Amino acid sequence: MKWHTKMNKPDLDFEAMIAQAESTVEEVTVDQAEARKDNDKTLLVDIRDIRELDRDGRIPGAKHIPQGMLEFWMHPGSPYYKDYFDDVDEVILFCNKGWRSARASKGLNDLGFGVKHMAGGFGGWKDAGKEVS
Repeated sequence: MKWHTKMNKPDLDFEAMIAQAESTVEEVTVDQAEARKDNDKTLLVDIRDIRELDRDGRIPGAKHIPQGMLEFWMHPGSPYYKDYFDDVDEVILFCNKGWRSARASKGLNDLGFGVKHMAGGFGGWKDAGKEVS
């Protein structure tokens, strides 16, 4: 018997779960993210697993924060807070396809952070022929 048949099933199917997150967060296109990435007041945050970065490459200038550490590195009251957040006005999250970053942005925004996410993720960035290191 599968684990989810023993427990309550999620209220939303997978597509609805992603759509719900996307509908509640501000999306930035790949072109908009590229135009903002060199602005000192904008921080692009890559939440992909380190193995994805090593395998697929990175967006130059983006900070890597493991998804599980987002709240801890971003919250000024946390002992893990990263002071590079002191100097930015805008945080844009991205993952590979945009699913994780939409969900992570929704979770952070539910806590009051006010972050955005890049629609299409790193895959959309690469597909658009943008610079990768």
